[in-house]
Amino acid sequence: MWSLDGTPPVPVNAQVLTRMPDAMRQPQVSAWGQANRPGHVVDSFLEGPCFDSKGNLFVTDIPHGRIFHIDGACQWTCVLEDNGWPNGLAAHPDGSLWIADYRHGIRRFEPAGRRVETVLGHRNSESFRGVNDLVFDASGRLYFTDQGQTGMHDPTGRVYRWQPDGRLDMLLSNGPSPNGLAVSPDMKVLYVALTRANQVWRAPIQSDGSISKMGVLQTFFGPTGPDGLAIDRFGRLLVAHPSLGGVFVLNARGEVTHHLRSPLADSAVTNVACWPGRDTVVMTESMSGSVLVAQLPQPLDSAA
Repeated sequence: MWSLDGTPPVPVNAQVLTRMPDAMRQPQVSAWGQANRPGHVVDSFLEGPCFDSKGNLFVTDIPHGRIFHIDGACQWTCVLEDNGWPNGLAAHPDGSLWIADYRHGIRRFEPAGRRVETVLGHRNSESFRGVNDLVFDASGRLYFTDQGQTGMHDPTGRVYRWQPDGRLDMLLSNGPSPNGLAVSPDMKVLYVALTRANQVWRAPIQSDGSISKMGVLQTFFGPTGPDGLAIDRFGRLLVAHPSLGGVFVLNARGEVTHHLRSPLADSAVTNVACWPGRDTVVMTESMSGSVLVAQLPQPLDSAA
């Protein structure tokens, strides 16, 4: 049951904003492709849509270690290419982009100079399992997920918080595939997408910074589970769900009020980001190498 009154989610049709140019695709065998899409030649796999402080849009291409800038005319420019597997992106107020890189950990990238450095490559000399996504809260603290290959068979995925003074706190250590995450604007609630559990968890953040009484906000279905998360200007939680072909909009009760639907067949919508200054979102459709766009509907009621 997704709503108290039994009302199904209102469908909202998304459109293709832009598609990776054919000349930039790399239809070749990759280690990432062999592990995550065996039997397929993966020419791209887009994730991590992120707007910087100037409104520039960036996306990642995991298997080929690339980050792209997409300008207002939907022209694509590769601004980073190396041996990493970049997944999530988060914009820092200083203009840099921070990367959750499965191979290298948490990295900092300066688009202007095209310089990249590793900020966190391990914890207490122990390698990460494979970081996936990251987000800054309003005070500059960085939250990120360490997903690796965890799942219901191995619920040991982790969520960390990194302080600007270098302190690193482990907030969660029993997650079955922690993936996307979001922090409420008042910094009192942490949301985490648990992909293999097909759930979104909600954790109150206490005054001392710890989390307490973490619980399930919503449960989905399908062969995969929720991936990227975002929060819109109304405080609603946006949940990208690859196997259900779009982004779900959740109100404060966890009810699913809307479904932003991909126009593409066999669609895998992996991540979502709010467009600054607009009631619009962009979504990565990873299978086709496309970026989708949809208008965010107004809240249906005061519970939004």
